Amino acid sequence: MTAEATLTTTSTAPTARQMWTRARGITLAAVLLLAAAVAMAAVRSTTRHGELDPRSADPHGSRAIAQLLSDRGVSTRVVTTLDAARAAVGPDTTLLVAVPDLLTERQQLELHESIAASGGRTVLVAAGSWSVERLAPGVIADPATSSRNTLAPDCSLPEARRAGSADTGGIRYTTTHLDADTCYPSQRLATLLRIPAASGGGDTVVLGAPDILHNDRLDKQGNASLALQLLGSRPHLVWYLPSLSDTSATRTGDQQNLRDLLPSGWLWGTLQLFIAAALAACWRARRFGPLVPERLPVAIRASETAEGRARLYRRADARDRAATALRSATRTRLAPLIGVPVTQAHAPEALLPALSAHLDGDGQALHSLLFGPPPGDDAALIALTDQLDALEREVRRP
Repeated sequence: MTAEATLTTTSTAPTARQMWTRARGITLAAVLLLAAAVAMAAVRSTTRHGELDPRSADPHGSRAIAQLLSDRGVSTRVVTTLDAARAAVGPDTTLLVAVPDLLTERQQLELHESIAASGGRTVLVAAGSWSVERLAPGVIADPATSSRNTLAPDCSLPEARRAGSADTGGIRYTTTHLDADTCYPSQRLATLLRIPAASGGGDTVVLGAPDILHNDRLDKQGNASLALQLLGSRPHLVWYLPSLSDTSATRTGDQQNLRDLLPSGWLWGTLQLFIAAALAACWRARRFGPLVPERLPVAIRASETAEGRARLYRRADARDRAATALRSATRTRLAPLIGVPVTQAHAPEALLPALSAHLDGDGQALHSLLFGPPPGDDAALIALTDQLDALEREVRRP
């Protein structure tokens, strides 16, 4: 009577349920992060559409101030190229540059050359350190912005005194012009400057924040009064919205590096991604600690392990590996018996003289047995095994 025994196999591969249990936390976090990114993009795409555009009725557009200026006889003209802006400047024109930092260095120099002796007014909205030093020489943008949005004028400029408090809090400026009007200070640094031109009767106004021009902020504080006075001093207003499609940005002589082409805020975005990746790595990383013995599903005897390895050697015809393992184990066992350190058991110059002296044998034969070439067939391997066993018994004999 024969019976078949069915052995249950133990697999260490994780099941689908285990994989889901491990990954559901990070999957949920990724989904929430993606949903938040989509929601933020949707909100920004709706609220920031047409920012500082006098044709836009969105909250951050400027259609309301353009309409108020039109009611007072001031015409508003929108231009998107540097050539059009330079051609429109004049003593009866106010040139508003909506986003000066979008201009290249060469564009800024060409624009300043045109407005320097035009006799008109130039209004720079939220000009940072990249543009203000070229469009308004002698003015420096402070790295720290104002901590307050609504500020008091605290200056003698008639337009600011009539308007009163306004939402000018943003970029703060210092200037070397002694005749400049420094208004709406925040911690002793101005958020609105008026610098008179050296000749021609014109001036340049540097405004630290665009809030007084936004549709949703125009009716707050003295924003409308200040905006109308700054933009309505001349009968014509040219509203310059710098465009990335302007061909003047690629004229010969412009030098832009990769950083100039990246959108603002890329550094903070990269830092946030790095911090998120570091936190995820700390969360999912293995915790190293003391070794813990693991209970194996079955107990395997040493003899079975040896037999299993021998079968693998035989299946692969690895007689060389088998012979090397047998000779190495024999040398390791013989070395302590003849007074040779185990660390030198595999050195022929240390092991063979001591072994020959102990047995009074032929050193050449011992070298061939313990350090010789691999056997050519299974019979030779079995013969080598018998010879190694006989040598070890001979050494152990009292």
